[in-house]
Amino acid sequence: MAEHASDKVASRGVSIRVRLLAIALLPTLVILPLLLVATMARWEGKFDALLISKVNGDLTIAHQYLLRILENTGEHLNALSESVALRDAASSSRETGSLANYLRESRERLKLDFLFLVEPDGRIIGSVDTPSSTAIRTDWPVMASAFGGRPSTAIDILSHEELAAISPALAKRASLDLVPTPNAVPTDRTAETRGMVVHSASPVNVPGLKGAAIVGGILLNQNLEFIDTINDLVYRKASLPEGSQGTATLFLDDVRISTNVRLFEDKRALGTRVSAAVRSAVLDEGRVWLDSAFVVNDWYVSAYEPVRDSFGNRVGMLYVGFLEAPFSRAKMETIIGIAIAFLLVTAASVPIFLRWARSIFKPLERMTGTIAAVESGDLGARTRLENPRDEIGVVSAHLDHLLDQLQDRDRELRAWNDELNDRVAERTRELELANQQLEATTKQLIMSEKLAAIGEITAGVAHEMNNPIAVMQGNLEVVRSVLDDRATEVATELRLIDEQIHRMTLIVNKLLQFARPEEYAGFLERHAAAEVISDCLPLVQYLLNKADIRVEREDTATRLLLMNRTELQQVLVNLIVNAIHAMPNGGTLRLASRDEQRDSRPGVTIEVSDTGIGMAPDLIERIFDPFFTTKRSEGTGLGLSISQTLIDRQGGALSVESTVGAGTTFLLWLPEAD
Repeated sequence: MAEHASDKVASRGVSIRVRLLAIALLPTLVILPLLLVATMARWEGKFDALLISKVNGDLTIAHQYLLRILENTGEHLNALSESVALRDAASSSRETGSLANYLRESRERLKLDFLFLVEPDGRIIGSVDTPSSTAIRTDWPVMASAFGGRPSTAIDILSHEELAAISPALAKRASLDLVPTPNAVPTDRTAETRGMVVHSASPVNVPGLKGAAIVGGILLNQNLEFIDTINDLVYRKASLPEGSQGTATLFLDDVRISTNVRLFEDKRALGTRVSAAVRSAVLDEGRVWLDSAFVVNDWYVSAYEPVRDSFGNRVGMLYVGFLEAPFSRAKMETIIGIAIAFLLVTAASVPIFLRWARSIFKPLERMTGTIAAVESGDLGARTRLENPRDEIGVVSAHLDHLLDQLQDRDRELRAWNDELNDRVAERTRELELANQQLEATTKQLIMSEKLAAIGEITAGVAHEMNNPIAVMQGNLEVVRSVLDDRATEVATELRLIDEQIHRMTLIVNKLLQFARPEEYAGFLERHAAAEVISDCLPLVQYLLNKADIRVEREDTATRLLLMNRTELQQVLVNLIVNAIHAMPNGGTLRLASRDEQRDSRPGVTIEVSDTGIGMAPDLIERIFDPFFTTKRSEGTGLGLSISQTLIDRQGGALSVESTVGAGTTFLLWLPEAD
């Protein structure tokens, strides 16, 4: 008891220290770090959002520049279609070449890659590079609009043949070898020969050329001036931190056809392809990508938007982005700097907080230790704090004074305690003796009541059953005498009736044995388990036939068992009948015997299994209780209880295993006969 009290006090002392340390350190080591982590997480999210916002603005600038190129090309071509110079050149004789010269000069002046006049049937009537006999495709929306009298400009994708029909040089310039790119969608193509062009057409108002249109445009494949201009507009000098780098790219489908992204120091990443994730989001789903992306060989904060042709199809992408590493490094340096600053502040402040806390819990621990010593029996223990200056010191002095008074009272109480102990010990002995006598008397009364009840029930049952048995035996003899010689024809049936009457007589005796087993010692015999099982089956054959139950046998036991044959048959018949009742709709009854050793004792196990309804665990726990039954009016609830009693009397064991809906197995084990 004293040791328990000491442990309790020590535990309380630890609790005081922990609480005081928590009060001192919780704000610095828990609350502030949590606030710092939450603040840094929010700042990091805002930082990332700011980068996404910036790259989105960069994409807007690049998009506006591309639109401006389309507008300028359309405006220049429209002005050219309405110029007097074009009318004069077109009105001149074609043999003079004035129209071709004029178109050449206009193309160079307007910085176009192709310029020609075309009729609605596709025949080119004026061109710099293409013979006038050449016919081209005219079902482009921009051309259809021009033939209808309205100028139009859009981005279109021209095949290699269509480019070659306009200018073989353009077809050659558009061709790019594909570079194997990690994370890209797998493809069997080795080259990109199509061309992405700024495609513009305006109606021509020239006598003799009614319905014709002037068509011109810019090839964007490998158009480095175009992409570098976008990069210079978006990422001016000093617009990004040191170490970062802005890039811009134009994609035809997922292939880089114009870019300032580098594969190596002096080689642009032309012919490389975009990752599968970006392609799926932008080209397949038509979304704008605003996130980090792996571009060729590094991570970039990237923005991609789909590029549509004059038919409204997504045919490419416009990209801008800048290296993510400098921003990630700056973000990490900021986080590390704040963490180091916090650690330095914590290292400087925690010792001060600990010293203040120690000045509180040290005196409390001393008081707690004194109390623990007193509880363990040392009434002379005192705190003896020197120079108490605060409230804790005053409490310590009062504690010492109270302990002095407690010690005096203890001396007085011990004297009274010794006297009381003597009186209590004497009274305890008297009560123990009286209690033992009362328990013995109670047990005798209970046993007497039980024996009286059992004896009365047994006598009644024996009286009621013996009279019918005697009548049946007498009538059986009368039947034999009446039949005389013909009795041999039904000898088997008469023998079975005689045996069952004898069995009923034995059952009456078993009821008496259940009440007073020590007075009825049955005759023990050695039996083979298989023979006893075989003798039991005719007794229940009518039940088996009635329920359409199939019997399976497996007898492998070689040992003999020692038990009264009738008692063993009674147990087995009871188990078999229970199994039959568990299979009202038919099933399989399995009867098996095998040699089995338990606790180093050789014996025989008899197994009675059915495929019936099974039992729940709560029923299994009660089935061996006397008078417990699930058959209501059909049973007494004594069958399994008596069976277990009979098996236990022979040193055996009766157990059960059951699964609801799957069936039940009873295992009866008896030791081998010596």
